[in-house]
Amino acid sequence: MTSPLLAQNTEFGRMYARQANGVPEVPSITTVIGQAATDMDGWVGHMAATAVIQDQRLAECVGNQAKLKAIARQASSAAVEYRDAAARRGDRVHFYAENIALRAMGKPHQCAQARETLKENGEGAFADRFDEWWEQFRVRPLAAEVTVWNSEVGYAGTLDLVAEIAGRICLIDYKTKGTDRNGRAKSLDPKVVIQLTAGLKAQEISVDPAAGTWDEWPYPKDAMLLGVALGETEVVPMMAEPHVLPAYWRRFWALRQVWESNVATAGLGHPLRAVPAPPAAAPAAEPHA
Repeated sequence: MTSPLLAQNTEFGRMYARQANGVPEVPSITTVIGQAATDMDGWVGHMAATAVIQDQRLAECVGNQAKLKAIARQASSAAVEYRDAAARRGDRVHFYAENIALRAMGKPHQCAQARETLKENGEGAFADRFDEWWEQFRVRPLAAEVTVWNSEVGYAGTLDLVAEIAGRICLIDYKTKGTDRNGRAKSLDPKVVIQLTAGLKAQEISVDPAAGTWDEWPYPKDAMLLGVALGETEVVPMMAEPHVLPAYWRRFWALRQVWESNVATAGLGHPLRAVPAPPAAAPAAEPHA
């Protein structure tokens, strides 16, 4: 994940400040969405098992408990290593896409360096497919890496791209995807609709993050929302259906309340305390004769 200048990692997740090095005030869009529980146990177990059976040392370790434990320890971190490697790859692909937009807008860019970095990591096909999509859809970028703010609900975030495509203003979020067994880019998670809807509800846009200056949101509220899957074999843009947006906005709003509740309860200390047994009852007095 890229790190916008106004974003900071905190104990309550990624948060945004109004200006560079300022006090973080509101959670990021992705932090809010992350409040929804996601069961990853099956995937983590699959990654660990796959790492074991693909380990070339396995055959020579059979019967050797110490060596088998070493393989198991290494396999237990397979999911984390895969996630972190995918995040680094996503950063490289996003950086290339951002610089293509900067070049198209006549701004300083690092397109050549970004493409070379992808090639060095065996990821040049991502750049090739992105270029094909960019030309085919005749993308006209208006702003790249756009930091937005909503004071009413209390959140901020960064949109990958605002562009005009076929006469429509589009808010775009890129998702770098692997390739499935059929050679296609893996499908987008529906959560991208929550992310884009929150972006559409922005009230302000950052103009100068160093100075902390903001303008009113300048784009139409009926902009098309596009999740774009960036793969090595293809690029697949998917439009959010307009009729689902109110429900996904309510979902985001509810998750924002969950985040706030978690922050509030985190500062209250331990909510339970032990209760001692009540004192023993005094013995009953003997009745008088």
